[in-house]
Amino acid sequence: MREAQKNCSDAQELSDILVKLEKLHHIRDLSTLLDSILFETRALASADAGSIFLVEAGRLKFSYVQNDTLFRSDFLASKYIYANSEVAIDETSLAGYVATTGESILVADAYRLDPSAPYSFNPYFDEISSYKTKSMLIVPLRTSKSDLVGVLELINRLGPDGSTLEFTERHRSIVTQFAFYAGVAIERAILLREVVYKMVRMMAMRDPEETQPHVNRVGSYSVEIYKRWAIAHDVPKSEVDEFKDILKMSAMLHDIGKVGISDSILQKPGPLDEAERERMKMHVLFGACYFEDPRSEWDTLAREISLNHHEKWDGSGYPGAVTDMGIDKLPGFSGKKGREIPLSARIVAVADVYDALSSKRVYKEAWDEDRVLQHMREQAGKHFDPEIVGIFFEIYDVIKAIKQKWE
Repeated sequence: MREAQKNCSDAQELSDILVKLEKLHHIRDLSTLLDSILFETRALASADAGSIFLVEAGRLKFSYVQNDTLFRSDFLASKYIYANSEVAIDETSLAGYVATTGESILVADAYRLDPSAPYSFNPYFDEISSYKTKSMLIVPLRTSKSDLVGVLELINRLGPDGSTLEFTERHRSIVTQFAFYAGVAIERAILLREVVYKMVRMMAMRDPEETQPHVNRVGSYSVEIYKRWAIAHDVPKSEVDEFKDILKMSAMLHDIGKVGISDSILQKPGPLDEAERERMKMHVLFGACYFEDPRSEWDTLAREISLNHHEKWDGSGYPGAVTDMGIDKLPGFSGKKGREIPLSARIVAVADVYDALSSKRVYKEAWDEDRVLQHMREQAGKHFDPEIVGIFFEIYDVIKAIKQKWE
């Protein structure tokens, strides 16, 4: 009887793992993928917390964190996600040791490591957060060619009563296998991100404003605003994960239509005249045409954002309800108004204008931060959806963390 029960339990566990792996297969955005990997591996091992480091420029960059005890909402977690922490790939740290040797590590008590071990535990995060790390499981993340792509750390396995337990060899085996497939998924997401970045670099060759830091900020602002909006509207987590997966990449390409605007306008070092402004407005149609005949949800959302991110809440934006994308100039229709404007475009409008005003451009200096924030408040209900502006200020600490990461 016991053996039958064990076989049934093992079969259910295998089925659960396969479902989790299938879920990873459909995620395209790297940040969303890391979030899902960490959530699913923590569930496999009943871990209270965890983090992922990715290899960048020969070091391990702190890329994602989850902590059920500390982060009951996404607010504080997001601040840490956008931190610029990193460690060397050597044997002096736990993550560095795993990255260097390719060996996973089980730690019973992070504060009582074997003194003969070459690595040590860094208590910095515990000190700034008042968290207490005890048990740990650290495994490498590798690509299909066995190249190191990162390191996964699970922290504090919890028992049914909430007590902290040690991770077991079985946990090590399960998580190591899951980490192999996770590494392959990360490799695929990084390749897709590079495709998006190549498109951004193409934009930057034409338009000095469309730099990789700018589009990274706009994409990240948009995702964090959406996540808070989704919480306020009781959107199911599965729907949030699916939408934010494609929102960031779509938001990053909001101005791709500028590739159809001449250099004399894009790179003009001063204000545009009326004719030039009207021509510049055409970039929303050019961008929509770039994603004509969409074949995926990403194409559809990118088209929606490209076309609508200059609409204004009070109806004074553009292009309005244009049906013919092949026209040479905007017909001067009234802009879409209020919730006629898609949510994605209302979010990107706030993210894009904030970043544009905060940044130096060929035609202007960066505005002082207080002046930018005052403008955002004044334009709530005019240019911007007032609810989205309110959310922007609710998560302003996260906005600042994003800005600092991609300055």
